[in-house]
Amino acid sequence: MSIETSPFQRRRPLSQIELDVIPWMRLLSADERERAVEDLKVTDAQAGDFICRTGRPVTYWFGVIDGLLKMSSDNAEGQTMTFTGVPPGGWFGEGTALKREIYRYNIQALRKSLVAGLHVDTFHWLLDHSIGFNRFVMNQLNERLGQFIAAREIDRMPNPNIRVARSLAALFNPVLYPGLGTVLRITQQELAYLVGLSRQRVNEALTMLTTQGAIQVEYGGLKVTNLQALRTGLFL
Repeated sequence: MSIETSPFQRRRPLSQIELDVIPWMRLLSADERERAVEDLKVTDAQAGDFICRTGRPVTYWFGVIDGLLKMSSDNAEGQTMTFTGVPPGGWFGEGTALKREIYRYNIQALRKSLVAGLHVDTFHWLLDHSIGFNRFVMNQLNERLGQFIAAREIDRMPNPNIRVARSLAALFNPVLYPGLGTVLRITQQELAYLVGLSRQRVNEALTMLTTQGAIQVEYGGLKVTNLQALRTGLFL
């Protein structure tokens, strides 16, 4: 009989291939990189697994090596508001790690994902010793602020086509998700979870966006051909 284990229990050191896709590693000196590599761990999160939960104390700064996560929070009425998805290359939780406070959001895997974690103590050590790491985190915080403001705007938009377009644009942020390129591996159901619409309505929006030349629907994913159009939604 198999024993179910948590993502934390499944953690392991990263392979060289996994280390190579971490965007901030190349900004470190040899000593800083050695410290980070010794501390970094990765786990395979299954669909539905929680990486962070509201009210839990911060222990790690997380990043997605492969897969797709959802960042959301629940209000007093039990309603869930999704802030954004986190595709490969994305690191998150730097604000919480900086203040060493409890999480104010949930992070959940939408599909099987590889998630890396850097302990909060090492995170602060790098802040104290690495100018390159400081700049990376500062850029993350700046972009994240704009992302959350946009998420609140998207959540209030009555036009579902614009909601889908703007939500897709947020997933192709080159600062928060470097290395993603122009193709995102995502299903219509996963996008529906992120946007808060039915799969059928998301399909209609994607069809319209394809007709307008903003995206191309490929097998198992989407290719953005006009990112500016997705961001503005002026043609919708």
